[in-house]
Amino acid sequence: MIPHYPDSEETLEAATVKRFRSLGYVTGSLYHETFGPNASHGWETSAAVAPMAIAASSLLRAAGSPGAGRARKKPFHVFAAVLVTLVSPRVPDVGRGAERMDVQYKALNGWSCEDARELYGIRNWGSGYFDVGDKGEVVVNLRNADRAASFSLKDIVAGLRARGVTLPVLLRFGDILDVRLALLNESFRKAIRDAGYRGEYRGVYPIKVNQQQQVVEEITRFGARYHHGLEAGSKAELTAALAYMHDPEAFVVCNGYKDEEFIDLALYALKMGIQTVLVLEMPGELPLILDRAERLGVRPRIGIRVRPSSKGSGRWTESSGDRSVFGLNTAQIIDAVDELRRRNALDCLHMLHCHIGSQIPSIRAIRSGISEAVRIYADLIREGARMGLLDVGGGLAVDYDGSHTNFASSSNYSLDEYCADVVEVVMSICDEAGAPHPTIITESGRAVVAYYSVLLFNVMDVSRMETHALPEQLPAGANELLRNLWDIGQHLTAKNLQESYNDALYYRDEIRELFAHGDLALREQAMSEQIFWHIVVRVAREARNLKYVPEELRGLENALADVYYGNFSVFQSLPDAWAIEQLFPVMPIHRLNEPPKRSAILADCTCDSDGKLDCFIDLHDVRHTLPVHEWRPGEEYVLGAFLVGAYQETLGDLHNLFGDTNVVSIRLGDDGQMAYTAEIDGDSVGDVLSYVEYDPKAMAERFRNLAETAVRSGRITAEERRTLTEAYEAGLRGYTYFES
Repeated sequence: MIPHYPDSEETLEAATVKRFRSLGYVTGSLYHETFGPNASHGWETSAAVAPMAIAASSLLRAAGSPGAGRARKKPFHVFAAVLVTLVSPRVPDVGRGAERMDVQYKALNGWSCEDARELYGIRNWGSGYFDVGDKGEVVVNLRNADRAASFSLKDIVAGLRARGVTLPVLLRFGDILDVRLALLNESFRKAIRDAGYRGEYRGVYPIKVNQQQQVVEEITRFGARYHHGLEAGSKAELTAALAYMHDPEAFVVCNGYKDEEFIDLALYALKMGIQTVLVLEMPGELPLILDRAERLGVRPRIGIRVRPSSKGSGRWTESSGDRSVFGLNTAQIIDAVDELRRRNALDCLHMLHCHIGSQIPSIRAIRSGISEAVRIYADLIREGARMGLLDVGGGLAVDYDGSHTNFASSSNYSLDEYCADVVEVVMSICDEAGAPHPTIITESGRAVVAYYSVLLFNVMDVSRMETHALPEQLPAGANELLRNLWDIGQHLTAKNLQESYNDALYYRDEIRELFAHGDLALREQAMSEQIFWHIVVRVAREARNLKYVPEELRGLENALADVYYGNFSVFQSLPDAWAIEQLFPVMPIHRLNEPPKRSAILADCTCDSDGKLDCFIDLHDVRHTLPVHEWRPGEEYVLGAFLVGAYQETLGDLHNLFGDTNVVSIRLGDDGQMAYTAEIDGDSVGDVLSYVEYDPKAMAERFRNLAETAVRSGRITAEERRTLTEAYEAGLRGYTYFES
């Protein structure tokens, strides 16, 4: 393929950008042709491609004939090859040495808040909702219809403490939720207007993404201007939806497996004017829906969920494809159409539903899945079905790490790109098939609520890999292996780092073997560990100055990282970080005008080795330590986990009986000030015990009896009994987390 290169510089750049964006699949194919079919690249058709394409056009122009001032007409593979050199795939960094050196250099030459923004990537993943203010504190930017303002999260914490609310706390920002809903709907409106699409857009929010009452109420209230509906996947969710969704123009999409009670509730709602759509998840549901509708005297509005052969991308690829547990295959769809026709109910088939996955990072996967669904939709119209609604499901991704790539925790497309691509695919295939443009429905939940919530928690303590100076000489008669290990430390230089490290590992292991067999005393074993870790620390420090860090030395910084103990539970507040290794942006919310000179992993307050965060966002790969500031005993140090509004609250569990955290809702007030609009107390000890079948009243009574027995036996006094029982009962009422 040979593209046309125009003469003028401006036209060339514009054509380059346009061609690269429109033919992203060509560059993707070339990438796989170059690096192999299993290679993963993280750029495809992202918004960041434009400047790269312009740079490529400049390189091509420079490669033209010296006197012509224009690019020669070269084959397209040369053009794409230049892009491959400019846009590298997402690959692991060669080490953190350069980054650590950069932090140290800036610490000596003037650290600024801009450096903090860059280090933590807050302007990449914050989407304008979060930033670092001039005082070195994370700020949240809130906006409503009349005004906008920024508020420091550290000031919010201080305000909560003054009101008696302790950490950890989950902050909910209603204004951000409103903005996300508006952006989604306005982006689709723009895409529809720009494309000349002759249908409408109606969003529905999947309740399962965040089932909290505040969220559902806010979405139905603010979303009313867009007729934004709800999606329910169970009887309980449908019950909640019908309590809040009273808009006759909004849809309530009923997914999930359905029994008679579920179906009757949806049909009664339809009879009352609520636009419920019963989506077939399995073939056996159709006869039951038709029978119940006939009995209740209502014509049902039915949808069919197709099981697309196209697979999505990211973590949830099994949501689609032949082995998906949801939906009907094409043969089952035809059987359903025939059954509807036989029962004179083909006019009840209004919707085709497809869902190719959650958090789909690649726009190509979205286009592919929707294309297949639209072709089925057009054929159902030919079969005589009424149709009119096309539900393309969820999948709109959140860029958790800010890399704008097709990495699982990112997305290589913007919201505007997503909307434009959905509209363009539906419109082009419908026009080709001569089918009317349907109302497009999406079930975007994660992209709506993720930014809405922030978890704040304080650091309780720190554990460090402490090392001591090497002894000037070893005791007389020290084991020869111990002497060899000591000699390594004496002769370690920048030129023999890898050799010294390998030798130290060897002697350390040999000494451990001696101790295990009883051939070495405990004191010598302890001295060997002290010498070994002294060597490792020195090797890691020297490795920071290397241009290329050998593979064996790259993990040393992680091995020597501090452990910062946070007042939170991974299992309760960030369950996806544990269960599926989901990355969330985590950073200090203050002291950002100081350089963070420590590297740490975060341990929670559960008694579980999995209760930790040791994977953090990074533009190049996954970082295994978090840059943090020196912890000062007696001084509060607060970290924030951001973008936690989707799934985390409901999926959280009671590991070690740590319950829900305190929750505070915040809005921008009419006076431009911050307003604390709602406070929900976190679970007490008594609450979580009742969840696992204890009766707190009975427990208090049993403890009083135990204390009374101790009084009678003379172990404690009656006054001590009163103090103990009051403390026990106060503990039942207390917060499950550490209180200071």
